[in-house]
Amino acid sequence: MSNIRDLYALEILDSRGRPTIKTTCTLASGISASASVPSGRSTGAAEALELRDGNPLRYQGKGCLKAVGHVNTEILNCLKNRDFSSQQELDGALIALDGTDNKRNLGANAILSVSISFARAVAKEQGQPLYRAFSQLINRKVERFPRLTINLFSGGRHAGKQIPIQDVLIVPSSPESIDHSLVMMNNIYQAAAEIGLKTYGMRLLTADEGGLAPPFPNAEAMLEAAVTAISNAGYRPGEDAHLALDVAASHFYRDGSYYLDETPISSSRMIERLQRWCADYPIVSIEDGLYEDDWDNWPLLQEALGSRILILGDDLLCTNPSRIDKAIAAGACNALLLKVNQIGTLTEAARACRMARDAGWLVTISVRSGETEDDWAADLAVGWSGDQFKNGSVTQSERLAKYNRLLEIENQKPMPIVSWPN
Repeated sequence: MSNIRDLYALEILDSRGRPTIKTTCTLASGISASASVPSGRSTGAAEALELRDGNPLRYQGKGCLKAVGHVNTEILNCLKNRDFSSQQELDGALIALDGTDNKRNLGANAILSVSISFARAVAKEQGQPLYRAFSQLINRKVERFPRLTINLFSGGRHAGKQIPIQDVLIVPSSPESIDHSLVMMNNIYQAAAEIGLKTYGMRLLTADEGGLAPPFPNAEAMLEAAVTAISNAGYRPGEDAHLALDVAASHFYRDGSYYLDETPISSSRMIERLQRWCADYPIVSIEDGLYEDDWDNWPLLQEALGSRILILGDDLLCTNPSRIDKAIAAGACNALLLKVNQIGTLTEAARACRMARDAGWLVTISVRSGETEDDWAADLAVGWSGDQFKNGSVTQSERLAKYNRLLEIENQKPMPIVSWPN
């Protein structure tokens, strides 16, 4: 039983210089812990509402003072001096207090900051690592590390839309450890930087999640450069390292067509393009290959490629149990991209994770484009036995904080890492 003595939130800045929230939870025992929440740029329409102030004189309307105020007033008044026997009970109180289906009253950012700071404080009070506390929420043993999917090149909303698709990621295929994965990725990243300099005269300028963003003429050029970077770094494409794509197709879908260039194509043609890429390049995972509400065609994409690669739902699913249930019934994909702030509490995200597992899906734990140096997502990826962990590139402190936390856990608790294929 844990009793909340105090909650205190403040507005801080994320990795893009935009406001977000940090909340400190203090228990009656005197133990306190803080948590900072991320913010997405490429967001699904069904995500829980991230409350912003709308004041154009502060951060172009992106301020979070309203959400901060909700933590320091309504939420504190509701939770103060109450005993909570579990994370589920705490999150249930938050959900009931908000009273909406998408957290629009209090804000998913306010609610999540309380949910995670409470979890961290209770773990600290119990003298256990955060990943262990997280594992108890889904009743799984901590026995392995996730496979890393690491951002190499970026386009789409992460990089000024110079090409439509959002990210090409490197997947170390049979790594010995987290350390080995990061060594491999560092070598590939440096090789990619050389390609960018020699081919496009571009120095090391990076996108939101640390990926390189040369002015590629098309998606195929970006994929070719990724394969070349793997080879130039001394690794074997399709053996030592594979590729993963975050297509983010919703962002180039208009009026029933997809615009990879100036020529619109149908859903069936988009699926054919994805099939061709998978035939030509060592791709093992495609995220949001179709528009988030193209429900009729997601099952066709799954039928075409799902036996060979992961068909990941991000904007399609939004870590939302009702959309996951619909996707399972439709046979729309075979993997969940799990972002806790899409739904707003740890308990709801844990339910989404269990639903995906029960359906035989794989689960990728993901951070957001607007991150902080808080490292709780690394503990979540370990505690929830993520098949993959999507954290951005091997640059920028908000990304490295999570990788460094994985290295710390690995030093304390050596475990095998998920290899490809499972």
